[in-house]
Amino acid sequence: MKNILIIGGAGFIGSNIALELICKGYKVIVLDNLSHQIHGKDPKTTSPLYLSILGKVNFINGSVTSRKDWDKALKGQDAIIRLAADTGTGQSMYEVQRYVDVNIGGTAVMLDILANSRHTIQKVIIASSRAIYGEGKYQCCEHGIVFPTERLDIDMSEGDFNCKCPLCHKVVNLLATTEDSKIHPTSVYGITKQTQEQLVLTVCKSLGISAVVFCYQNVYGPGQSLSNPYTGILSIFSTRIKNGNGINIFEDGKETRDFVYMDDVVNATIFGLEKGKANGQVYNVGTGVPIDVLIVAQTLIKNYGIEIPLEISGNYRLGDIRHNYADITKSREELGFLPQWTFERGIEDFTRWVNYQDVTEDKYDKSILEMKKKGLYK
Repeated sequence: MKNILIIGGAGFIGSNIALELICKGYKVIVLDNLSHQIHGKDPKTTSPLYLSILGKVNFINGSVTSRKDWDKALKGQDAIIRLAADTGTGQSMYEVQRYVDVNIGGTAVMLDILANSRHTIQKVIIASSRAIYGEGKYQCCEHGIVFPTERLDIDMSEGDFNCKCPLCHKVVNLLATTEDSKIHPTSVYGITKQTQEQLVLTVCKSLGISAVVFCYQNVYGPGQSLSNPYTGILSIFSTRIKNGNGINIFEDGKETRDFVYMDDVVNATIFGLEKGKANGQVYNVGTGVPIDVLIVAQTLIKNYGIEIPLEISGNYRLGDIRHNYADITKSREELGFLPQWTFERGIEDFTRWVNYQDVTEDKYDKSILEMKKKGLYK
């Protein structure tokens, strides 16, 4: 396989994968709609991601919901890396149709073409998300391994942000989430990613096309959008710090995420493309290390050397998860994937890059106001 179609190849993950594939001798075509939320109003002047691939790939400005654009992009391709998606967990709770149309509808168009038209596709890689696991995997002292449901508004309003056993309602202890963990997303975004994953695995198997699913954790690194206020805690916090604005830490600041550096994500994805053992499998891509949000904010402030107000407010968003970090045993044993970047090293590299960027407008307060109006922010 030498001809690779990357859907969303001008985005953060896609552009980095495209450049690495080109270095390895692949021919890359990119289909991307250059969303203003990611690339700004004039991508040729406002999007370093788009500029990084311009002239290096065969680029098609189009939509995943357009059959015509898919038909054009698929000609002569050997594999699809399907990355394009709307990704804001909070935003997905009130822009439901857009998220379903793009994430599920766009995937359905792709699979319908593969099922009913002549093509040369041998493999499909789909980007799933940690969001499909909801609160992830926990240990209850009485009931063993459990998978908590979404946390209740009535508990969080009283400052109780802990996850509870769904059987006895006692506080449970966090475990790493494995690929065979219960799938029970707590947001519209998570539901769309779950559906994407199931559609691709089911339909591709019936067509004799190899399929690989990657559940990415919180991906970060140089090049990610600093202007998108709906997703990416590192970029959101960085933009606020650079604007001299305070940071409001939700809940009690102890909620955790698994932050995985872009270079590691690129390597894992290409392993899945090149290794036949990956076919038909689902893999977690993370570091296996949970980092709490307060440490994230404090580390960014220290690295930038800018003092700003830092408040642990107890505010919360409905649909947010408390914790989730990946068990990467399967990725390590079957793909040879081993993260090379620690959180400390990655944040140092990321903040160094941010320091060379123009300070972008901080739109975060606007995004919070939208959630307040919808009753999703407390």
